[in-house]
Order: sequence, then structure tokens, then C-alpha cells
Amino acid sequence: MQDIRPIFLIGMPGCGKTTLGRALARMTDRRFIDLDIYIEGRYSRSVSDIFAQMGEDKFRQIERAMLHEVAEMEDVVVACGGGTPCYFDNMEYIDSRGTTILLRASRARLIERLWRARSRRPAVARLSRGELEQYVDRTLLTRSPWYDRARLCLDASELESKDSIATTAWRCINMLQQL
Repeated sequence: MQDIRPIFLIGMPGCGKTTLGRALARMTDRRFIDLDIYIEGRYSRSVSDIFAQMGEDKFRQIERAMLHEVAEMEDVVVACGGGTPCYFDNMEYIDSRGTTILLRASRARLIERLWRARSRRPAVARLSRGELEQYVDRTLLTRSPWYDRARLCLDASELESKDSIATTAWRCINMLQQL
């Protein structure tokens, strides 16, 4: 791939942005940036602490500033937070700076992944299974208008093994080469 502009991965929590992003970065010789981890490094506290101490509005302002910072970098794959494209002009901005790829996974797969990883995900950590299902439904509904504006869309349902991750990353690379 010749394009040095950033690749932005967007989608629901649990869709595989970090998993695919790491593989895609490795296979394309790019740097991988998870936006939430980038924010945590810059602010020396977890995203959940920022939310709790400063509130969502302040977090979204910080997120936007850090998004603008990483969008100026070359040869990076950026895994955006699930809500990143849905605030301010973030979706328009990332579309103007690089290529956005929406990762889709089935509702059942999202619920399964979030349920398994709930201890590491403060937004869903205390939800019952039924509440988690409602969270996924509600979040998909409210975020779809932004997600659907991505330049490319990739099925990320099968990111369950090294082989399936590599296969999906190659599909992504092929899609990017056809742009």
C-alpha cells in the first residue's frame, strides 16, 4: 500500500477494532494507535477515570483533540473509540484525513464479545446479560447514522483466531488497494 494517510477503524465496542488494527498495522508496516490508550497515556489516567472525574463532555473534548493529533500522523492505523465518530465533526474530519473503515459484527457476536470482556469495559461491566443486549441494541441504533458514513465496511465477525484475524486483515488490505 502506497497511501501514507491514516486508516481509521470505527465501529461498535466489541467489533474488533483493536484486534484487527494491530494485525493490519503489522501487515502494512504501519504504527498502531488505539485512541483510548493514546488518551490514557497523555492524561496518565484511564478513560473510565476521565469519565468519572471530568464527565463525558470533557472526555469528548479531550478525545477530539487527541483524534486531531493522531490524524496528523502518517502511516498509522487508528482504532477509534466506539463513540468517537458520533461527536462534533469527528466523522467528517477523519474522512478528510484518511480512510475510514467500519467494522461490523453481528449483534450476537457483539454481545458475546462484550460479555466475555465486560470486566475490562467499564461501560458494560455492571450490566446483566439482558441489560447488555439492550445496550448493544440502543447503541447500534443511535450510532448507525455516523458509522454508515464510513468509506469502507468490513465484516469483522470472524476475528476469533489468528488465522481468521489474518484472513480478515488481508481482505481489508485488498479493499484498501482497490480505492
